[in-house]
Amino acid sequence: MTDNKKSSEEMKAELDDLNARLSAAREASKPKVASGYNEATTYGRATRLVAELIAGILVGVLLGWYLDQWLGTKPWLMILLIIIGAAAGILNVMRAAKQMVQGGSYNEEGK
Repeated sequence: MTDNKKSSEEMKAELDDLNARLSAAREASKPKVASGYNEATTYGRATRLVAELIAGILVGVLLGWYLDQWLGTKPWLMILLIIIGAAAGILNVMRAAKQMVQGGSYNEEGK
C-alpha cells in the first residue's frame, strides 16, 4: 500500500471528528434568546388584546352617556352604544389576534 491510502478506521475517526466539529459550530452559530423573552412577548400580546376590548366598550359607554345627557334619551343611547362598542372591541380583538398569528404588524393591513 502507498502512504496516500488510509485505513477505514482512520477515515472513520476523521469523519467522527469532523462531525463533532460541525455540530459544535452549528450550536455556536444559533442565535441566543434571552430568558423570559417569550413570556414577555406573550404577556404583551395578551395585554394588547384586553386593551382592544376594553377600549371599544369604554368608548361606547362614554359616547352613549354624553349623547344621553345632551339629547335627554337616558339610558337608551348608552345601552345601544355599549353594544356597538363591545362589538367593535371584539372585532378589533379578532383582527389583532389574526395579525399576531400571521406574524405581521397591525398597521401593515392599512386598517
